[in-house]
This record gives sequence, C-alpha cells and structure tokens, in this order.
Amino acid sequence: MAEPRFLVVRNDEEQYSIWSADRDLPAGWHDTGFAGTREECLAHVDEVWTDMRPRSVREASQ
Repeated sequence: MAEPRFLVVRNDEEQYSIWSADRDLPAGWHDTGFAGTREECLAHVDEVWTDMRPRSVREASQ
C-alpha cells in the first residue's frame, strides 16, 4: 500500500501546516508547492517556518 501523500500549506498569516493531498484545502490555506510523506512535509515546515509569530504580529513589531 502506498504511503499517504501530504502537502505543505500556508495561510495568509504565513503560518504553516500539512494537509492530506487527497482532500480539498480548507478556506484560507494555500498550497506552497511542496508535497511528500508526512515526515518529509514536517521536516520542510521545520526548515522554512523559522519565525512562529503570525505575519500581522511580526509587521506590528517592526
């Protein structure tokens, strides 16, 4: 049996998550173009999401 595929998704606040590739994306979330196994996607999120603060909070602190 094939391992489930996931997508790395991001919302308008630049917060990341993973989502099952066989499901429609929830409202407000966008595909980042990275797909893989659950572990690959989580590793990618760890690599690219270096500031956990929502975009609005980051911009307000500048």
